[in-house]
Amino acid sequence: MSTLEARAAGATAPTVPPRRRAKPRGRYTGWLFVGPFVVVLIAMLIVPIGYALWLSLFRDQLIGGNQFVWFANYVQLFQDAKFWSGLGRVALFLLVQVPIMLGLALVAALALDSARLWGTSFFRIAVFLPYAVPGVVAALIWGFIYGNQFGLTGAANHALGIDLLQPFSPDWVLTSIGNVVTWEFLGYNMLIFYAALRVVPGDLYEAAELDGAGPLRTVSSIKLPALRGPMVIATIFSIIGSFQLFNEPNLLKTLAPNVIGSAFTPNMYAYSLSFSGQQFNYSATVAIVMGVITAVIAYVVQVRGTRQENR
Repeated sequence: MSTLEARAAGATAPTVPPRRRAKPRGRYTGWLFVGPFVVVLIAMLIVPIGYALWLSLFRDQLIGGNQFVWFANYVQLFQDAKFWSGLGRVALFLLVQVPIMLGLALVAALALDSARLWGTSFFRIAVFLPYAVPGVVAALIWGFIYGNQFGLTGAANHALGIDLLQPFSPDWVLTSIGNVVTWEFLGYNMLIFYAALRVVPGDLYEAAELDGAGPLRTVSSIKLPALRGPMVIATIFSIIGSFQLFNEPNLLKTLAPNVIGSAFTPNMYAYSLSFSGQQFNYSATVAIVMGVITAVIAYVVQVRGTRQENR
């Protein structure tokens, strides 16, 4: 075939369009599942946090109304003695109450898992039951118990003839609140630990028994290492709950108004600023700072706990 004929044949041959790559099926299926969660996350978390951050950059002025002041509210907050007093009180509450609560929950979970406790089902329900009581109701119940004039404490002092028990005194009020919180969340943390112990393989216990390990050795070598992950989770939840302390002191404030003030905790301070003082911008500043502090401490605990678990 000559060159001229070949060109003529090529010109008349039909042009084949390039094949398009078939789109993978189910490309957007995942978004159909996570889409509602993403929408709720943006609407209920991202947008409120962004709005609070925006509010914290403004301040009501006597002249000019609400004006943009950059970080002046944050500078004022770091010089606010009421905020630091409430934060220190919450930090002390965290350092004392959380280890006691988690330690008691650990002991209860180990007792349940030992299979030597009589009435295991009843004990498990009895310890967990206070968690089912709403926080408001729990605070009211313990407020009646703590009452010096009408409650169980008042009756005990009257029977003894001395004021031995003073739950609402300045020296004991934080301990009294810690007792309420421990009573509420002991069963919740116990259930986390107990669930983790139930999934430990039975082969480990058989091997430990063949090696002659006693109960204490089994706890220290098998059960406690299995609880490192759940312990980190329970600690993070407890840290967040401690920094969010509000219901218990706010409800008990009516019984001890001279001891529990409106700035007893940072959350109570923010609530008072917003709904009593109409200082929404400064209240948003308190909320943002507390959120950052809580997130940083929880992240540090998570990182340290993960490193120890991977060793």
